[in-house]
Amino acid sequence: FCMKIVALISGGKDSIYALDRAIKEGHEPVCIAAIKSENPESYMFHTPAIELVKVQAKVMNLPLIWRVTKGEKEIELDDLKDALEEAKEVYGAEGVVSGALASTYQRTRIESLCSDLKLESICPLWGANPVIQWRDMLKAGYKVIITGVAAGGLGKEWLGKEIGETEFLQLCNLHQTCYVCTGGEGGEFESLVVDCPLFKQRLRIVKKEAIWDEATESGELVVKEAKLVRK
Repeated sequence: FCMKIVALISGGKDSIYALDRAIKEGHEPVCIAAIKSENPESYMFHTPAIELVKVQAKVMNLPLIWRVTKGEKEIELDDLKDALEEAKEVYGAEGVVSGALASTYQRTRIESLCSDLKLESICPLWGANPVIQWRDMLKAGYKVIITGVAAGGLGKEWLGKEIGETEFLQLCNLHQTCYVCTGGEGGEFESLVVDCPLFKQRLRIVKKEAIWDEATESGELVVKEAKLVRK
């Protein structure tokens, strides 16, 4: 049956596409919940460009529940629980949609919180083939940029890169040559949706800086300024 839902949004492709899929299944989004972790190594929460969720909520015309967590393992779940309680009490949420693809760690913890709060857990992308998901998103008009990389084969040049057909094929080829999951589920890369069918306006990155750590061969795109433009 169709429910009023709160969407757990990180700004990346999976959380936004999961919301898109849930809406197509007939669910009604009533708000967005986002958690900013002060710990970049958080087990639960994506950190690059998380502040832009505030802009994404605006272009989707949905109220935002925003929480900041220290990102301590397991303890950070209390901050998520607090946000979900607000979604239920203030906005009447009955279910929680998340973009979990294959992370049992994330899914089981979200399901546990939902059970405690008498909410339904909805994971439209669970077990999905990431190659098929990318193709569906590109076909639907998703504009996705890379905001973080942490895997062999992905260098600084990927930071800020928009994923079109060519870049998608490069990711697929990397999957065959080194440990890069095409979906980025293992944290090999992080993403930011700058446009999609759910957005009334597109995000344009005006000022950005790529931070690169040679020692760990990983990096992050810091978005310093973004503005909304007409589609």
